[in-house]
Amino acid sequence: MKINKLIVLQLFAICTFCFSLTSFGQGQSGVMLDKIIARVDNHYILSSELEEMYNSYAANGQKAPEKCQILESLIINKMLLAKAEIDSVTVEDKEVDNELDGKMNYMIQRFGSEKNLVEAYGKSVDNLKTELRTQVKEQKIVEKMQRTISGNVKITPSDVRKFFNGIPKDSLPYIPSEVEIGHIVRLGTVTREQKDKLRNQLQELKDRAEKGEDFAMLATIYSEDVGSAKNGGDLGFAKRGAMVPEFEGAALGLKPGEMSSIIESQFGFHLIKLIETRGAEYHARHILLRPDYNKGTDMSSAVRVLDSLRVLIKSDTLKFAKAALDNSEDKETAETGGIIQDRNTGLGRLTLDASMDPALYFAIDTMKVGDLSVPVSYRTEDGRSAMRILWYKSKSEPHTANLRDDYEKISQIVLSNKRNHALEDWFKKAQGDVFISVEPEYKNCRILGLASGNDS
Repeated sequence: MKINKLIVLQLFAICTFCFSLTSFGQGQSGVMLDKIIARVDNHYILSSELEEMYNSYAANGQKAPEKCQILESLIINKMLLAKAEIDSVTVEDKEVDNELDGKMNYMIQRFGSEKNLVEAYGKSVDNLKTELRTQVKEQKIVEKMQRTISGNVKITPSDVRKFFNGIPKDSLPYIPSEVEIGHIVRLGTVTREQKDKLRNQLQELKDRAEKGEDFAMLATIYSEDVGSAKNGGDLGFAKRGAMVPEFEGAALGLKPGEMSSIIESQFGFHLIKLIETRGAEYHARHILLRPDYNKGTDMSSAVRVLDSLRVLIKSDTLKFAKAALDNSEDKETAETGGIIQDRNTGLGRLTLDASMDPALYFAIDTMKVGDLSVPVSYRTEDGRSAMRILWYKSKSEPHTANLRDDYEKISQIVLSNKRNHALEDWFKKAQGDVFISVEPEYKNCRILGLASGNDS
């Protein structure tokens, strides 16, 4: 069996397309007749999935591969999920919920407002999140399986040079302008009025529960943690260290059946009810209320901090990277010295074109290399209001690829190729561990080297 290189590469992008505008819910597009076209153990692929994936390429301005290739990539995805079940590979609910919140906030920004999103699909945000949660969880499991399979792959400078020297000179790619942008982010402060309001609301719910109302029902109705609300606020068993310290400390201080006082964490305000403990694990429900970051946030403190940092950086008293590491509340970029990374490549260079975040694109359009902006408004991926200062670190001119300027980019290609080889080897071995069946109508496709309609 030889897996098409294009298909293997698609594995790293396939889940991104699951959240394209065409496949995000069904919206108002009408009812589609559906049927199962492939099965991998207990995982099924529907004809609607194939069509949505195919259409999503056009929605993202890309040429779609053949449907046989897309079907193969979907089956590979399901193979990873099936093997994850066999090998007991799982992801934490907290990780899924954080990713889901980020996806939803991105969609809300794309549509301009939560109201526009709801009107476009005829469903509430909570309903859309519920529908997407399974997809997000599968995406995280697939990513974890990929890391497990190819995470130990390494490359050397010799590998990179050999690959580059093997490219015909007239086939070297043309690299567009790229920029390095750093930012330091400070979150707005939730006002005392907002905090008091949320505490009072949770205290009222606690009073109702103490008078006999069912805690699980109250959580289902009022909790803003969508993932657990549908289960009555049930978070399942959590190991020590899995939850934020404020939550865990309060939960472990309870006896089974007891409710906590109102607890504040980075996610909002919690009312917790302990169900039981089991060794080093504990089982709890909670009701979460989040601040309204649009109406109840004070930016004055964030602006003061950023203004002070800007003065120190401009006077060369403090280096930007050090300032970001010690002060930025965007932890992901703080660890890279504030440099914003390309989510597709993981590199600290952003292509200067329409693919860039519009807010960032227009901000640096008025800046010169080396400039440091004044504090500007910023919305984090999880929807919180913030301020940030931007540093225009560098800009490269368009050029033909070369080892000196593009070593990092070329090394990523070499690493990706090696990982693909590791995945190919894994697929050869894993094929015998799972049941694969494809409908006869795809007889012209050879899925993973199998004739369609045959079972592995």
